[in-house]
Amino acid sequence: MAEPGAPVFVRIDEYKDVLDVMGLIKDKLNEARETLGRINELKNEEDSELELWDTTLEEIEKKVEAIDKNLFEPQIP
Repeated sequence: MAEPGAPVFVRIDEYKDVLDVMGLIKDKLNEARETLGRINELKNEEDSELELWDTTLEEIEKKVEAIDKNLFEPQIP
């Protein structure tokens, strides 16, 4: 069993392979981070759009209630 802190010998070609794999991992992590950022942007846009729709529906509901009230409640002269 190797002693802690003892030097580790790795073949140069294996070391280069490890560096290549680490580079790929870093690239994939960056891609994942960018994708997550874009998903968050889309979610924020969607939330804003849904809020707008909700506000519009509330306005329409108020107008329908006002029309309903005017049509079906007796008018006092």
